[in-house]
Amino acid sequence: MARRRRSKLPLIAVALVVVGVFGWIAGGWVATGPLEQQIEFDVGKGEGLSALADDLEAQGAIGSATLFKLRAKLLGSGTEVKEGSFLIPKGASESTILEILKGDKVIRRLIAIPEGMPSIMVAERLLANKDLTGPVSAPGEGTVLPDSYDWQKGEPRAAVLKRMQAAMDKALAELWAKRSPRTVAKTPQEALILASIVEKETGKPEERGMVAGLYSNRVRKGMLLQADPTIIYPITKGKPLGRRIRQSEIQAVNGYNTYTMVGLPKGPITNPGRDSIAAVLNPAETEALFMVADGTGGHVFADTLEQHNANVAKWFALRKARGDL
Repeated sequence: MARRRRSKLPLIAVALVVVGVFGWIAGGWVATGPLEQQIEFDVGKGEGLSALADDLEAQGAIGSATLFKLRAKLLGSGTEVKEGSFLIPKGASESTILEILKGDKVIRRLIAIPEGMPSIMVAERLLANKDLTGPVSAPGEGTVLPDSYDWQKGEPRAAVLKRMQAAMDKALAELWAKRSPRTVAKTPQEALILASIVEKETGKPEERGMVAGLYSNRVRKGMLLQADPTIIYPITKGKPLGRRIRQSEIQAVNGYNTYTMVGLPKGPITNPGRDSIAAVLNPAETEALFMVADGTGGHVFADTLEQHNANVAKWFALRKARGDL
């Protein structure tokens, strides 16, 4: 009796179904996605693909969180994503989305602290950023290094401030180690104090060394520094005064007014930048003891009072001609 041959049709059918399903899965992995416009997508610390898939579906970036997770496991080269914010373009495929979330193209958000910004305004800038969280108080004056700092959505303001202060500690240590014998600063704190005055006294970067040299000379000779910004600081905590200084304020006795005290103020009057600190630690070699504004944001320097008085007369004549007086 002849043995009946087993039909191969069911096996072929199963194979075709498997191929079809895999093709459907693979096709969905690289197909154009449903996202109608570019979005910013945030990945929090420790968030996994499972929770992110639900968010992606909710924001219309993928059609199905379940299928996305299945395809990622079968076809994705790893599912470890990075913390941060990412831009997902219109129509991005599921494959592209996963590669974006695994990559290094994190959106850089920067908060800028300009040179000479006092600490009260640093705190205000942090508080004005609605994407940061938590409270923050004005840090100690001179403890923040002016620079641009990365931050992430939802990050505590105190954490961002901590990075700013750590940057100042690092910069001050590096610059202090390279100080010149000409510096009058006996400690890093004294360097910060004098640098804060230099920062406030000139609007021209190329003058920093000269201004530092002038004030260094005054410190050595035991002269009054007579720096106008030290009058203003106790009044506004470093913010612009918005008017002329009053005679009573010039004569005020406090820990900052260098018109009524010899030596350095009791603390910095702003957050000095790296260049101002470097200028104080390596001041220009000069005999200058006096300076007056030249009308361009810079100063005219003088070694003697006679020279200085002549420069002041020229400055007053210029201001009168401009209608400032």
